[in-house]
Amino acid sequence: MTDKKTTNFAQGKRKDVANPEFTADGRFKRKIRSFVLRTGRLSQHQQNAMNEHWADYGVDYQHAHFDLTALFNNANPVVLEIGFGMGHSLVEMAKANPQLNYLGIEVHTPGVGACIANAVDQKVDNLRVICHDAVEVLTDCIPDESLQGLQLFFPDPWHKAKHHKRRIVQREFVDLVVQKLKCGGFIHMATDWENYAEQMLEVLGSTDALANQADNGAFIARPSSRPLTKFELRGQKLGHGVWDLYFIKTDKRT
Repeated sequence: MTDKKTTNFAQGKRKDVANPEFTADGRFKRKIRSFVLRTGRLSQHQQNAMNEHWADYGVDYQHAHFDLTALFNNANPVVLEIGFGMGHSLVEMAKANPQLNYLGIEVHTPGVGACIANAVDQKVDNLRVICHDAVEVLTDCIPDESLQGLQLFFPDPWHKAKHHKRRIVQREFVDLVVQKLKCGGFIHMATDWENYAEQMLEVLGSTDALANQADNGAFIARPSSRPLTKFELRGQKLGHGVWDLYFIKTDKRT
């Protein structure tokens, strides 16, 4: 772990997750986002965790590639998770797999605080978190062919047809992820919206560099490596379905 340092969180300043961009004539450029920023109110426990342990677990967005070996103080494979919510399953996976490093991205500040607090309680040290837009982090901060895996569990389904363009799983996003994966690296997605599952399958399945690991060429059963969340368990009791997709990057190029 690194030494403590002063951060925006410790100073009580607002942590921005999106950098404004402008056109050549100075007009604000509106981006289509795959998320709605919900800052919420941090509990005292979450706030303390961020103030006291951001130097240990937090990663600041930058316009340059991360040195992942320096970030984790080892050269273990790195798995990136986008949208970890409150971080319970992410911390559980990190604790169960000390041979891997986990980098989590979440724009919901209380979730980041809860994840850090849980990691501290569980004495997990192979986990880092960043509070920023995932696409910008992938584009600017993650070196090409550096990730062992990408996890995306229960992203916002944007269930209305007119909002489907806001879904994060689009061709451009998957192409970007493939660019960042090592050969043999994996993409694991899960959703409880069948329509979104079908879209994920169509996009992933039409990417030449990816090979579906499902025996039936579609979805896999939930692997034991993905913890069952309270949200998912509640949905199962109500008869809701969940669809898992697992693809491997081959040596083919898109």
